[in-house]
This record gives sequence, structure tokens and C-alpha cells, in this order.
Amino acid sequence: MRALLQDFVNLFYPQVCLNCHNSLMAGEELLCIRCRSQLPLAYHDLKSDDKMQRLFIGRTPVEQSVSLFYYEKIGAIQHMIHALKYQGREEVGTFMGQWLTQLLIEDGILNDVDVVVPVPVHPKRKRLRGYNQVTKFGKCLSDGLDVSFRESVLLKKHHTKKQAQLSQTMRSDETQSPYVLQEHLPEGSHVLLVDDVITTGTTLSLCCRELAKISNVRISIATMAISV
Repeated sequence: MRALLQDFVNLFYPQVCLNCHNSLMAGEELLCIRCRSQLPLAYHDLKSDDKMQRLFIGRTPVEQSVSLFYYEKIGAIQHMIHALKYQGREEVGTFMGQWLTQLLIEDGILNDVDVVVPVPVHPKRKRLRGYNQVTKFGKCLSDGLDVSFRESVLLKKHHTKKQAQLSQTMRSDETQSPYVLQEHLPEGSHVLLVDDVITTGTTLSLCCRELAKISNVRISIATMAISV
């Protein structure tokens, strides 16, 4: 019955690819097969290229860092992240979370993580959007790694401009942090901090500084995409 209802809905409101906007065929999800096959996967490259890890040298200790895709200003990943953040398409986070989780399980990476913590959004922005765009992504990772997901560990206390509206210099400003640690974790916890796109690494560095207040904490990072 549910499948018949979905077919009826699709007849009048066909689902389209988030990238090329062509109608999706049966079995396709979010993207058509052609667009999905052309996604710029970064995960395997980053295992041999420490570009992501270098962003944190001299800023904050990070044990491991992984990212699923390369993010370009024009392309499928940009369209997907935009839909996730501004069009209510939370399923994008699930799509990327499931993909990255499978890769981590296959490689046996981050299998000693204790808890997954998302980079928080300000309560005002969360009310307007209705959700934190990295929640679904983080929950997929926590489910796959069989650990807890804790959304209340970090709080964003200041409402800041969107990253897309900031210059490169302003994005790299670490003099004042809008984040605070509001919930402590057990000593020695290995935290997996998750976010959507990493550009300069400033947001994640500031969050790591707050997490570092937890005694003997270990921090790793996972993102949906890394800016090229």
C-alpha cells in the first residue's frame, strides 16, 4: 500500500535529481545514476594525502580526520549541501552518513570512538531551519559505529554570520569562539566531531578547543565534504 501511494505521488510530483534535475527512475535516490557515478569522492585520496590533517597542525590535536567528498562551488555536492541546509532535505545527511559509515566499517577506521558530537548551530538558526544539518549525518555514523550520539555536548552561544558570507580572513579568525562546552564526557573519551563542509578548519578547531576541556579527551573529525 505504501509503495502504491508513493507511486501515485510520484506520478503527479515526480522526484528529480538534486544535481541535473532530471526525473529519478525507480531505485534512484536523491541523485540519478549518472550524477551519482560522477561524485567527487575524497575519502580514499585523503588516506594518502594529509591535506585535512594539516589544517589542524599548530591549532589543536586531532587523532584522525576523514571526509567523504570534495566540495566545489559548482557541482553536485554544492547542490546537495545547499538542499540540506536551505531546502529542508535532511535525507541528504542520511545519504552521506550511510555512505561514509560503510567506508569506515570496511576500513576498520574509528572503531574505538566512544561518542559522536555534531558541530552545533545557534538555537535561533536551528529554530528557523528546524534542525541541525549535521544531525542525520552524525546519527548514521553513531549507529554504524555502535556508539552514542550527543547533540548537547557543545553549544553555540553567539549567532554568527553564515560561513558563505565571510571572507577567508574572517573564516580563519580564532580570537573569539562562539562555542562552549556545556556537557562533560567521561575522562579519556574518544570523541568523533562531525560537520558538513571543512574549509579553513576554524569552526572545527574552535569546537576542539572546548572539547579539550574534557580530561584526557581524544578527538577525531569526520565531515561530509572538504573544500578544494
